[in-house]
Amino acid sequence: MLRERLSFDISEFLHYLASHKEADGGLPPLAELAAELGISVAALREQLEVARALGLVEVRPRTGTRRLSYTFTPAVRQSLRYALALNDSHFQKFSELRNHIESAYWNEAVQKLNKEDKQELQTLIARAKEKLRGMPVQVPHEEHRNLHLLIYSRLDNPFVTGILEAYWDAYEAVGLNMYAGSIDYLNEVWDYHAQMVESICTGDYETGLDALIKHIDLLAQRPS
Repeated sequence: MLRERLSFDISEFLHYLASHKEADGGLPPLAELAAELGISVAALREQLEVARALGLVEVRPRTGTRRLSYTFTPAVRQSLRYALALNDSHFQKFSELRNHIESAYWNEAVQKLNKEDKQELQTLIARAKEKLRGMPVQVPHEEHRNLHLLIYSRLDNPFVTGILEAYWDAYEAVGLNMYAGSIDYLNEVWDYHAQMVESICTGDYETGLDALIKHIDLLAQRPS
């Protein structure tokens, strides 16, 4: 009953996507689909464009329109980009949301990681430390992003994943992937990351959560 009630709040095309799950994800030609939905081709194109912006379908010249697996990221990303265009201060508020989510899901997330995940986390720590020891110093942003996303990658929750992925896109958009502050500051940040990863590998999850929280507090004091 709930699904039927909510279906009236979405477009004909989105309702079609939710109700018809062909094995290969391929969709009929626009004219055929428009006739089936009882709308014009022009109206279908508008609805299709919305679905594409939300990351629900992809449209290619030769293969046509194909349904994609559900992801929350594109919707959050688009809304967040608009929020940042209105006011950069929205990033701080979104960052606070992301911090709470990481803390809340820490124990669930780290217990789902497998041996290969843990090895990759250790590799990211080593690669970041190498960049920080280099001449000149390189900001290990790619490692930073990948480390955090990997920790939460096994959660079966597209909404958590979507918020975390959109956060890192915004992080880059506002320029925080660039070098800011001293090498001592960056080393301290990665010392916390190393503590987090070590705790994950040893199963001392509470110590890892404590390191995560201290890491978050340190970032809140990030040099301008």
